[in-house]
Amino acid sequence: MRIVKTTQTYYPYLRMGGPPAKVRAIAKGLARRGHKVTVLTADLGQQSELEGSARAAAASTKPSPGARSHADAKGWRSEEDGVEAVYLRTLQNYRATTINPQILTFCARRLRAYDVVHIYGLYDLFGSTAAWFCRRYGIPYVLEPLGMFGPKVRSQNKKRLYRKLVGNALFAGAGVVVANSVTERDELIAGGIAAEKIVLRRNGIDLAEFQTLPAAGAFRAKHNVADNAPLLLFLGRISFIKGLDHLVNAFARVARVHPNARLVIAGPDDADGCAEAIRKIVAEFELREHVILTGPLYGNERLQAFVDADVFVLPSRYESFGNVAAEAIACGTPVMVTDQCGIAPLIDGTAGLVVPCDVDGLREGIVRLLQDGALAARLRSGCAEVARTLSWDEPVAEMERIYRSLVSQPRGEISEVTSNPEVIRGS
Repeated sequence: MRIVKTTQTYYPYLRMGGPPAKVRAIAKGLARRGHKVTVLTADLGQQSELEGSARAAAASTKPSPGARSHADAKGWRSEEDGVEAVYLRTLQNYRATTINPQILTFCARRLRAYDVVHIYGLYDLFGSTAAWFCRRYGIPYVLEPLGMFGPKVRSQNKKRLYRKLVGNALFAGAGVVVANSVTERDELIAGGIAAEKIVLRRNGIDLAEFQTLPAAGAFRAKHNVADNAPLLLFLGRISFIKGLDHLVNAFARVARVHPNARLVIAGPDDADGCAEAIRKIVAEFELREHVILTGPLYGNERLQAFVDADVFVLPSRYESFGNVAAEAIACGTPVMVTDQCGIAPLIDGTAGLVVPCDVDGLREGIVRLLQDGALAARLRSGCAEVARTLSWDEPVAEMERIYRSLVSQPRGEISEVTSNPEVIRGS
């Protein structure tokens, strides 16, 4: 099959968290199965030294075997493991949404050569533009909202307006809507999306990335955390939707009982005021020696943080899945997630603890993990088994099945594609 994937952000632009890694993993998995895959995305410039280095490698005049790259005034292209990535030049952006006029040219000239389109996300012009052309040409498309369906924390009125003007047509024209968890599926149904159109497909992790882990101790040494100090880690966007204000308030109460405990918050600032709120809480409770804000972590430094942490905490108010928790588990680190995280049913009691999404729930969960050594050891020992069930193999196979079902229908017709509504694949 010939497949186009549209996404606002794609590797090597990693600041937006999970979506770039997800799209890349599924695209590469499909390419290994013999499909032609093109990713249509935005050129976001060099957002960090690591991202800039990754881009430079992709666009190098001496590409790795089998790769090719090209850059011009319209953007740049690269090929990695059989996946073509087209990065369209960005004229302007508002937060994560960009304006890329060349998407019109791409869709007008190239889209009809593809069998199916997979749109990731809602509030960008890539997906809505591609969907309009798909409806015009009769090309089936899959929509994966990435947990963006319901207004969550900010810009709620703008998002409702977008849904009314663009989003409703986007959903109506989709042959399949992919939900990453039961929580997200239920939210979609409550919002009026037909249940028979929704398919559950969990996310995954690239197990190969975690086969060789760094030695313990490097991250603690860099940030002056003693070997015997309990180390809690959050890694992700610094945003209110991640529940970090709840986490720091909970940790302030934990630190009274465990004064040598340390909390590391690592990630890019989402510019929604959460970073400032965290600093105020830290100052209020005099936690400057206890809470460490590292900024974004990528590559080996990210793995070092996972390896050295005693517990990874995902305190999100809403999380359609929670890939970063799966990555922590793949590093052998037990996790604590809120009951608002889609991954919760897959790890509860085996590699992680699920708690209510409030200050008291987080506090009680942290205290339990720090004081109950047997529980922490049991969850740590269960990490390897859980990680094996979270590979990308089954999600990629599920996407291939969905695409084939849609492509098998004459263009212009939408088939009903369903999976077991009570089971996430691979759980």
